[in-house]
Amino acid sequence: MKSTDENFIQRLQRQEEEALEFIIDTYLPLIKGVTYKILSPLKNDGIIEECINDIFLSIWNHSKKFHGDKTDFRKWICAIAKFKSIDYYRKATKKMEHTSSYTEVDSEKSAEDELIILEDRKELLQLIDLLEPVDRDIFIMKYFLGLKSEDISIKLGLTKASIDNRIYRGKKKLSQKATNLKVGGSIV
Repeated sequence: MKSTDENFIQRLQRQEEEALEFIIDTYLPLIKGVTYKILSPLKNDGIIEECINDIFLSIWNHSKKFHGDKTDFRKWICAIAKFKSIDYYRKATKKMEHTSSYTEVDSEKSAEDELIILEDRKELLQLIDLLEPVDRDIFIMKYFLGLKSEDISIKLGLTKASIDNRIYRGKKKLSQKATNLKVGGSIV
């Protein structure tokens, strides 16, 4: 018995390979279109082909979970194609970001540069230790943890203006102490 428009869903759910072949022949252009639309910015045909294969594998493995007619089946495989493609896109971009950030660190900074940055940071921490405890907390939150003045004001129960004033005065103090210790002069 051959798969047709009327029986391919039941045959697929019984795990008959002819049904999968019928689905590939019938729905490959649709799945390629959905996948290409999402993954084309990556400019990697290998990822697109791998994703399409994974989509058909997912259709095969989860066919028993499908309940509906031919129109519902079309919507179902489009949803699978869309979400698989998005997953592949996320993985690929995350991998590219990780790889590019790793190579940027290697190519832009030598070991000496890294050592100088660490020493500067250590000296800056020593200077910050000379501030009052509240000002020290503000500087650590602002410049080491990257918090905004509004967030710091909420955490410490002070106004935003108060935080900004303490940062301004603290920078002045640190700049004076840095020149007195002959560490450097400008603190941003």
